[in-house]
Amino acid sequence: MKEIIEFFNPTYLVTAVGLLGVLAIVFAESGLFFGFFLPGDSLLFTAGLLASLGQFNVILLWLGCTLAAILGDSVGYAFGARVGPKIFTREDSLFFHKKHIERTQAFYARYGKKTVVLARFVPIVRTFAPILAGVGKMEYRVFLVYNILGGFLWTTLLIFLGFTLGSMIPNPDRYLLPIVFAIIVISFLPLIREWWKSKKSPVLY
Repeated sequence: MKEIIEFFNPTYLVTAVGLLGVLAIVFAESGLFFGFFLPGDSLLFTAGLLASLGQFNVILLWLGCTLAAILGDSVGYAFGARVGPKIFTREDSLFFHKKHIERTQAFYARYGKKTVVLARFVPIVRTFAPILAGVGKMEYRVFLVYNILGGFLWTTLLIFLGFTLGSMIPNPDRYLLPIVFAIIVISFLPLIREWWKSKKSPVLY
């Protein structure tokens, strides 16, 4: 149990896996359907903060994470295009639940193609948005534009927010857990909002 708790502690996780591990996690959460549980937002923020303390080169971190996020979404799109509508009939398993698809559909119903950008800042939806773009046969050139924009904004905002705060606040690691907790809560607010709206007025797909 202790090892599981430590795995989801962003400071422990970033320190343990290093730069290549951070890139791998960003890639997996961005487009591999079994990566939905990975802590993307808090991971990027924590990595940026630790970069301010000299653990990473912030430019390499930023460029690497941006590329990993874009490539991850492209892989998710390719997976969705290959699997197609069959994903809607897939049985629930440890790493797949239909409710994640339904939540992502709600975002597409509300925001259309902009979901590819907005989903970057919403856990779970972030993972399934590129997959559903592939399932829905969104033109890849259009998807790629939104993918690049979303990946750039997501990594830039979170990494440099962490880096800036780490540079300004003395002993920033003392405040890391409360800040990360706040980021997690804020990132889930859009998901809770869509869930609440679907309860009041169910979306027809």
